[in-house]
Amino acid sequence: MDKWDTRFMDLSHQIASWSSCARPGRAIGCVIVRNKRIMTTGYNGAPSGLKTCAERGGCLREKLHIASGTRAEICYATHAEQNAIIQAAKLGVSIDGATLYCTHQPCSVCAKMIINAGIRRVVYQEGYPDEFSVELLNEAGVQLERYSAEEAPGAK
Repeated sequence: MDKWDTRFMDLSHQIASWSSCARPGRAIGCVIVRNKRIMTTGYNGAPSGLKTCAERGGCLREKLHIASGTRAEICYATHAEQNAIIQAAKLGVSIDGATLYCTHQPCSVCAKMIINAGIRRVVYQEGYPDEFSVELLNEAGVQLERYSAEEAPGAK
């Protein structure tokens, strides 16, 4: 890890603060970078024009007692990684060969999108209960690195 990894991870945490997810601890932020340049960003939340979970009175997944890492399709939110990849497509920005920085490990659905988008490296900080995503990324040759703030340059 280097100072650029720290900068982009810090930015992913700032972007996570924009999340509209109502579930505690599930504000996720993502930055896609190529050649030390920010290509796109994303955070988890309801698709454009739809009500957020807060506006709906709470998290649907919590109401239905759905465990983290399962049944991703039962959620009003679009994942941070998905939003960043979608933004790149919408704006015509190539992310082929890029690095994706995310506050949390991608799920298996996001892993498939990361692979098909041509992203070559994923740096994340928090784990996620989806080992299948790790298998997919490894098999595709995507470099997967867990970021540690304690090991970052200049850490105290």
